[in-house]
Amino acid sequence: MSAQDSPGAAASSAGAAQDAGSARAEDGQSAQLVRLLLIASVALITLAAFEALAVATVMPVVVEELGGLHLYTVAAGAPLAAQLVATAVSGAWSDARGPRGSLLLGILLFCAGLLVAGLAPTMAVLAVGRAVQGFGAGLLMVPLYVLVGSMVPAARQPRFFAAFAAAWVVPGLVGPAIAGTVAEAASWRWVFLAVPVLTLAASTVLLPLLHHVRSVPRGPADADGRRRTRTLLLAATGAGLAAAALQVAGSDGGTTGVVLAVAGVAGLAVTVRQLLPAGTLRLRAGVPSAVACRGLLNAAFITAETFLPLLLVRAHDWSARDAGLVLTVSSITWAAGSAVQGRVRTPLRRALLLWLGPLLLAVGTFVSAAAALPGAAPWWVVAGWTVAGAGMGLIFPALSVLVLQATPRAEHGTVSSALQISDGLGAALGLALAGAVFTALVGTGGREAYLAGLVLAGGLGLLALWAGARATPPELE
Repeated sequence: MSAQDSPGAAASSAGAAQDAGSARAEDGQSAQLVRLLLIASVALITLAAFEALAVATVMPVVVEELGGLHLYTVAAGAPLAAQLVATAVSGAWSDARGPRGSLLLGILLFCAGLLVAGLAPTMAVLAVGRAVQGFGAGLLMVPLYVLVGSMVPAARQPRFFAAFAAAWVVPGLVGPAIAGTVAEAASWRWVFLAVPVLTLAASTVLLPLLHHVRSVPRGPADADGRRRTRTLLLAATGAGLAAAALQVAGSDGGTTGVVLAVAGVAGLAVTVRQLLPAGTLRLRAGVPSAVACRGLLNAAFITAETFLPLLLVRAHDWSARDAGLVLTVSSITWAAGSAVQGRVRTPLRRALLLWLGPLLLAVGTFVSAAAALPGAAPWWVVAGWTVAGAGMGLIFPALSVLVLQATPRAEHGTVSSALQISDGLGAALGLALAGAVFTALVGTGGREAYLAGLVLAGGLGLLALWAGARATPPELE
């Protein structure tokens, strides 16, 4: 009798086959979990992206019904300030306790804030709802990245992050048109109220996956690490509150506004230096200027994008749907610009992107501002914002590449966080400054308030051009 025919050999062979079958079943289950994670995560990011673009589209209709035009930029900027705080909180929470708690609370607050905004009787209540929604968005986004790191094999992670980026494309193409149509056919409130239902539906797929997240053993507590985390949390919270104070100050020209403005500036003076690389505020050459450039770019783009639909609806009598198409055009050219920069290989040509991107943004913003001049056609906005979107596509990812290549691998997490903080802080402060100018001029009854806000945004684009030039590697200057 051969060895294969012996009872022991047969048992061993059967055991090996059973182990192989179990391994295949386990791999199959793991692959299924990864697919569900991809579907649910992309769905949540798509909904967050849709909400951001949809709200920008319908806000002129909202302010027409609720009044409170002086709070327009506050309602637009409140989620940005809140998300700045929540992102820092979520990162520390996820590291210390895992992603489950932050994700659950984030989903609940995101939905609750949208419900408050959708049912708001006044613009002030809507602004509060948007702040709650923004805080929830900050809490739920970070855990998605943590889940990818915990559940997805390293070889598949790049595909996940590519899908996360692509999740912003479809909302950019169809979100403004859908939101405008809903606002005209039914009510702007449904733009807010429909998203929580879809978010909860996506969450029913995502939340059960949390049971499969492997816990990571943690070593002894690191006193220096805890101190750094506390410092980051306090600084991010202080910066977010300072930005919110400046936004509210811009809507109130009285004593309260002055007090809030002073408190906001003081808060930023204390906190910003702890959140951004040394030399960022002084535009020190290299990485600090690249981080500053990202903040200035976001300040210029978000500020202008907030005012353009309002200008088209209130000054040129466009419908909300037609005004929203301007945001779609910029989304398309942003994607095209990103694709173009991805094909630029040589260091010298990539350095040119640091000039060209901000220049196109500034020029496009000033061209768009022409639509606020007396007797000017609204199509200046379409032409200008097409150019501005292309500029953002060329420069935004190029700065990320530059910063990561110029930073040691061990510091990639820190510098990536600095880029995101600069993005959020720049947008929040840009809206606060533009809001103050807009509120001061909107009572004149003309288009001066829109023109001033857009010219200010163009000026921020020129500052981004200066910062981009300072970010150029010295050997390529």
